[in-house]
Amino acid sequence: MTLPRRALLTGLPFLAALALPEPAHATPRGPAVSRASSRPYVSGRGGYAAYRIPALVRTRRGTVLAFAEGRRDGTGDSGDIDVVLRRSTDGGRTWGPLAVVAAGNGNTRGNPAPVLDPRSGDIVLVTCGNAGDVSEAQIMRGEVTAARGRRVYVQRSTDDGRTFTRPRDITDAVKRPGWRWYATGPGHAVALTRGPRSAAGGAPGRLLVPANHSTAPARGSKDTGREARYYAGHALYSDDGGTTWHLGYQATGPAGTVNVNETSATQLPDGRVYFSARDQNGGAPGNRLDSYSSDGGATLDRPYAPQPTLKDVPVVQGSVLQLQGDGAPLLFSGPSVPTARRAMALWSSTDAGRTFTRLATLSDGPAAYSDLVQLGPGTVGVLYETGPYDALEFRRVTGIGGHPPAGR
Repeated sequence: MTLPRRALLTGLPFLAALALPEPAHATPRGPAVSRASSRPYVSGRGGYAAYRIPALVRTRRGTVLAFAEGRRDGTGDSGDIDVVLRRSTDGGRTWGPLAVVAAGNGNTRGNPAPVLDPRSGDIVLVTCGNAGDVSEAQIMRGEVTAARGRRVYVQRSTDDGRTFTRPRDITDAVKRPGWRWYATGPGHAVALTRGPRSAAGGAPGRLLVPANHSTAPARGSKDTGREARYYAGHALYSDDGGTTWHLGYQATGPAGTVNVNETSATQLPDGRVYFSARDQNGGAPGNRLDSYSSDGGATLDRPYAPQPTLKDVPVVQGSVLQLQGDGAPLLFSGPSVPTARRAMALWSSTDAGRTFTRLATLSDGPAAYSDLVQLGPGTVGVLYETGPYDALEFRRVTGIGGHPPAGR
């Protein structure tokens, strides 16, 4: 069902975040989940019928930037969609006014993938877009011209996320001829800080964006290209702070056993990159896939394979984040009911993603896409979709990895 179009509110600040007391759960002796949540985005407010697709990044000054897709016409993935932003200077407790970062102007702009460039301190934002009157299915079937199909853009902020440059088209550098669908993230991108492509010790830092695409059927095939097996994963990267971009690894398709869709990435303490992906109705058990890269995302160490210890996650996007600090765990966020998008939860891994253990359940109700950001030692923020896409909720989780729970 499509929600009615709402007029854009002008001259009024966007409503402050709501503080909502809600019971939450944690494992015995585990982390503390904040009972007070904030809702930076509530559907039907601020001129948008719905908000979806959360992405988070923390600036060098400690400001939390919460990106989303502002969908003017309803919850659907196509139409008049902007990339919007709200800033928090108090760790996600309250939020500043809504700002439009990339305006669709009747077209679709989305899939935000922000990252802090460790060399300059700038925020680099990669997004995608297409003509507003075409759908993902049409693009995957090859019914849309390149100009109206999926395009890729980069922007940057030099002032702590207050303003961003105009989107700059980088499609020709990061999308191969013959690819049809294309999506960055969604969710935070990665700045490599360890290994040969890191910013440590004056070495050039690599900005790495996990992504996915679809390919065309072979000539003579009866397939249309809309089949899930034509999804595949890839990465794009920049070694000069976001000025020039290149393709990294490119998984081949069609697959069928595992169908790599929306992807998240993080860098492990040993310098490898860990990729976690949505399996789009593949033939393997479970709905989560993973892989590793030892060369900064240029190639994969092995093909994507099922992650059996995340068997409770349904077919949906998820987020991964390696916490900083000695012995800090790798985290995964996503719904925790295998047959439904419900019960947002956190999982923890202390063996570089080989196995995950349920850490905490954030809520019992409907939940879908999410993103993670580290707020301090043992403390993360989770921004996730709630209800039938009625809001994006931000929740703090403290006391992770043996750190004492922080004040709520």
